[in-house]
Amino acid sequence: MRDDSAAGLATLARSYLRAFPEEATRPLEELPAHDIARLLAVEPARHAVPLIERLAPNTAAEVVAQLPPAAAVAIVAAIDPVRALPMLAWMEEPARTALLDASEPGLARELRRMAEYPSETAGRLMDPRAVGLRPRTTAQQALARLRAVRDRRISDVFLTDEERRLIGRVPLQALAVAMPTDVLESLAVPTVAVRAIDPEDEVVERFTKGRLASLPVVDFEGRLLGVIRHDTLASTARETVAADMQAMVGASREERALSPVAFAVRKRLPWLEINLVTAFLAAAVVGIFEGTIARFTALAVLLPVVAGQSGNTGAQALAVTMRGLAMREIRIGQWRRVIRKEAGVALINGVAVSLTTAAGVFVWSRSLGLALVIGISMVLSMLAAGMAGVLVPTMLITFGQDPAQSSSIILTTVTDVVGFASFLGIATVLAGLL
Repeated sequence: MRDDSAAGLATLARSYLRAFPEEATRPLEELPAHDIARLLAVEPARHAVPLIERLAPNTAAEVVAQLPPAAAVAIVAAIDPVRALPMLAWMEEPARTALLDASEPGLARELRRMAEYPSETAGRLMDPRAVGLRPRTTAQQALARLRAVRDRRISDVFLTDEERRLIGRVPLQALAVAMPTDVLESLAVPTVAVRAIDPEDEVVERFTKGRLASLPVVDFEGRLLGVIRHDTLASTARETVAADMQAMVGASREERALSPVAFAVRKRLPWLEINLVTAFLAAAVVGIFEGTIARFTALAVLLPVVAGQSGNTGAQALAVTMRGLAMREIRIGQWRRVIRKEAGVALINGVAVSLTTAAGVFVWSRSLGLALVIGISMVLSMLAAGMAGVLVPTMLITFGQDPAQSSSIILTTVTDVVGFASFLGIATVLAGLL
């Protein structure tokens, strides 16, 4: 009689699991993973999958890892691939590899491909092992779940519905000081999220505006895929800045200090050739005023002064503009405001520097005309350089080019040409004063 009762209860339990997977998941989540695995091991994949999909990914990973290999493979074959990815991410590498190797080759390739997001996107920055809990989970249950994944760095607990769609977050501090019986939905605060294919600069913008410790990543339907942590973003930002610094001087973003010589030459030489062409352009401008330079040799001595000051002015404006674009402090549509600001700065700095330069040239040459020429040309060249520092990167972005890769070379050409042309042109016009 007792055996009949036990069999009847087991049958009733299986019927409940199959008919009401959403309700059955709640008490299941409170059981140890090996007990859940024992229950699901005897269930066909079509009945086990609805329950696996509704478990937290870390719990689902533990359960699937403890199932018989054939049952685990059947579940991976039947589950929605988008929902399988977070679960697979929580599995230990040997278990995950063994499971995918035993799966149908086409499915395994698809899952591996889906896990590889394009470079410079949120998907590449995220940790797919995000902790997502149900709104009705109590603080005591949530803390118990976190203790089970104590090796993970957690700043926020994310709340998801039955479809694993993100609905809010609970800061870890709020969870730590809550009463054991408080439910998570009472502690939740709104949260922003990014999609896995969103670019890195949008991720930076969300972090900057929200002052967040972590940022959830979702798919097109709002399902939680992973989390980006602040330290990961900071590390990526440092690497991006370093790569931009290399690109601005014509070196490849991929080049490292110990990269092969052939690789470094292949990446650098084209930009050196381009730079040579621009240098000849600047030299051609000087050649136009060869006669003026032959008459007044002091002009050749002062040419580097004008070019150097305008180059520095343009580099300052370029650096500030590039930072503003990278950090989303400014938009392309705001280029007029940025130009007005940089033009004002360059004009004031140009007047101040030109007065100092003119005074020094007068003391050196005793020529009021030469001091006047270099003073006027210094103001004009620095003003043009400041405006070019804004226009060059914004125009490159408008035409779909990488501003970090080309801005420096183009700006150097502009500042040299404008500096030489203004200095020698004004000297030609005012030759009677020299």
